[in-house]
Amino acid sequence: MEKPQDQTAVIMNRLQEREKEQMLTLAICKALSEASTKNEFHTLASHLLKDYFSFEDFILASSNEGETEYQILYQFTNPEIQTQSYILKDGFFDLCLESADIVVFDLKDFESTGALPNYLHSVKNKNFKNGIGICLPAIKGNRNVLFLFFKNATVFTRETSRMLRSIAQQLSITVRNIKMASAYEKALAELEILKKNLGERKLEIKTETENFHGLVGNSAVMKKVYELIAQVAPSESTVLIFGETGTGKELIANAIHNLSLVSNEKIIKVNCASIPEHLIESELFGHEKGAFTGATDLRIGKFEQAHNGTIFLDEIGELPLELQGKLLRVLQEKEIERIGGRKTIKINVRVIAATNRLLEKEVAKGHFRSDLFYRLNVFPIALPALRDRVEDIEDLADFFLARHSHKIGKKIKGFSRKVLKSMISNPWPGNVRELENMVERSILYAKEEIIKEMPFPEIFIATSPETADEFYTKKLQEVEKEHILKVVKKCGGRISGPQGAAVLLGLPGTTLISKMQKLGIKKEHFLS
Repeated sequence: MEKPQDQTAVIMNRLQEREKEQMLTLAICKALSEASTKNEFHTLASHLLKDYFSFEDFILASSNEGETEYQILYQFTNPEIQTQSYILKDGFFDLCLESADIVVFDLKDFESTGALPNYLHSVKNKNFKNGIGICLPAIKGNRNVLFLFFKNATVFTRETSRMLRSIAQQLSITVRNIKMASAYEKALAELEILKKNLGERKLEIKTETENFHGLVGNSAVMKKVYELIAQVAPSESTVLIFGETGTGKELIANAIHNLSLVSNEKIIKVNCASIPEHLIESELFGHEKGAFTGATDLRIGKFEQAHNGTIFLDEIGELPLELQGKLLRVLQEKEIERIGGRKTIKINVRVIAATNRLLEKEVAKGHFRSDLFYRLNVFPIALPALRDRVEDIEDLADFFLARHSHKIGKKIKGFSRKVLKSMISNPWPGNVRELENMVERSILYAKEEIIKEMPFPEIFIATSPETADEFYTKKLQEVEKEHILKVVKKCGGRISGPQGAAVLLGLPGTTLISKMQKLGIKKEHFLS
């Protein structure tokens, strides 16, 4: 039989232990109340919480009231974990929500079922066999669950359980504070991006704001183009932009997207001529892992990336015939199938296509499907060549002068009358792109504040009325072929690279190669 003094000593010891426990609870709650970010919480978890609870991993999961998914807010062994969503009823989160008591998990029970969410795979792989889950008190619509994992189940005692219940309310408040801080940081980052973009916009030249959504020119033909853009942009109709190389088809696509109802979504751009034939299907529609040799990962195609936004298919005339039928189905059915996939994926995408070919002729030759042409040609927009909008040349030249002199760091005020006159009389087969490249090159060469010289390619300099007449009686293809040949020969047969003909011509290397093939230019024509 215990003596009274022994019983008193036991009671005193228990009281002292409870007092220590209460003091520790207050210390933990105070520390939790001061943690408002993930980094601050991780510091707290690494020291005070780890020392007391002796866990191997500590995971906080959270969901808002009424949602069918939950997110991992914090994981001790992976504090940099990116936010991912998981189905609410996965046998873990919902089990804890519905239980009035602490839920004990044995991860070995799930080894054969494969029912573990991916954030728990790392826990199992580290042999943290036992875990507990506790539903924290709901705070303003936030439903939170705490998961603790141990290598040794005996570490979790009745005192540990009691302590968890004591700090649960404050832990829920801390979870809410972290979520609010995270949302605030995200909003602050977005605000900084907006500020940066605004600052960059202020540095753009004045003509940027004076013209139509980044498009420069006030000629009658361009005003007609602006009217067409304004008419079609708010709709979901497919648009086909056609015009010569370098006329600014991509800028038109950007303007249509920016004026559309999905301007807050992204515009995905694909150059159909720059992608090898054996890769373009995967690029557009994606592929499943293992669909073919080399497909080591799942690939999301451009159409999926553009879901709820806009996709711009540049140089659509280069699309292989066998893929044209698949594109037609996407346009008609609004669905795709990844290569190697068994299910159809519904998509909602606004399609804008562009070409420098006459697709009617390509249809007549059997190079382009007529049904696809009619499906794309819902709302055609024809871009004029620069020689057909001569009155815009000075505005465009001033625009590019301001843009590139700012980038290069030279203070160039303008062009001499001689240069302006030469620019206006030049035929510009490369159109606006060629003009921009010529202006940039002239800035680099310039030694004064006024550009007094602009070295035009020799083929475009008419030395006499006779030679000028001869130029204009030739077919455009013949002139283009002669010019390309001359430039390629001058570059020693180099097509791409810093010293290649593509740079001088102001064209992408792939586009120049494609043009040379169409014009029948072969290696023996420029290599001795």
